[in-house]
Amino acid sequence: MRDFSYFRAGSLDDARQHATQPGAMLLAGGTTLLDLAKCGVAEPDSVVDISHLSGLSQIAADADGVTIGALAKMEDVARSPGIRADYPAVSQSLLLAASPQLRNMATIGGNLLQRTRCPYFRDPATFSACNKRNPGSGCAAIGGVTRNHAVLGTSEACIAVYPGDLAVALVALDATIDLGGRKVTAVEFFVLPGDTPDRETILERGEMVVAVLIPASPVARHSTYLKIRDRQSYEFAAASAAVGLEMEPDGRTVRDIRVALGGVATKPWRARAVEEALIGKSLDAGIIEKASRLAMDGAIAHGANRYKIELAPRVIARAILNLGGLA
Repeated sequence: MRDFSYFRAGSLDDARQHATQPGAMLLAGGTTLLDLAKCGVAEPDSVVDISHLSGLSQIAADADGVTIGALAKMEDVARSPGIRADYPAVSQSLLLAASPQLRNMATIGGNLLQRTRCPYFRDPATFSACNKRNPGSGCAAIGGVTRNHAVLGTSEACIAVYPGDLAVALVALDATIDLGGRKVTAVEFFVLPGDTPDRETILERGEMVVAVLIPASPVARHSTYLKIRDRQSYEFAAASAAVGLEMEPDGRTVRDIRVALGGVATKPWRARAVEEALIGKSLDAGIIEKASRLAMDGAIAHGANRYKIELAPRVIARAILNLGGLA
């Protein structure tokens, strides 16, 4: 770590203004920034502290949906009775993330902006080639150890997987991200690596996440988040699925369904082909399993991560079967 200047923002406008300065980084819970600074990836010239700003920690719900402030703590959101009742996939995705200690410090905005866990990205002393960290230097992961890397949304420049859980649930439930001056959908907020893997979101310099808005809906109320990982706690997903389901009055036909994947793509991945294949169909195990395989259309394996192409559809199918009471 190197020396940096510290600025305690007095307001949102104050924070935005200072965040436009070259080398400036925002500080909220600090759990990601500290990690990146310790491993030499983040080397801020100045840190802009927004952790104390008022009005950004609220969880406000009404008939139209819920607004979650960017500074709300992960644990507080996960344990909120309203979130657990009306947006269970959101609560579950948060409780399956990190550890209790981290969830008590980490903020919702910071969670959305967490960087990849790619070991090549996080070890600049050993691996100089990383387009995400050093654009144009190459991708050391391609041809390397790839068990935890992405199979969807990759490019010749980057195969790093997006590590978060909450964002997967937000993408599935059509959430909107409030950036203060504009609002974008959760799907639009994250971008594919393409030739510029160093750019992970549509955030411009000086912008910041202010809040997350999730619309109320039957699929949100009847939703779940299933995460498969190498161990039961404090581990990132090998594959995960956020699913919301609404049935017709007959109890057998799918009226609406939302599906998003985590742990397998370079960004939270909306599986629209699966949704389209199931709407209007009977909730049958065979139909579900066949439709779930559509999520892997276009998947590209890089050696040891090939297993994800088989695992992800099974995770989707299991989540749907669980929701439908067929598991």
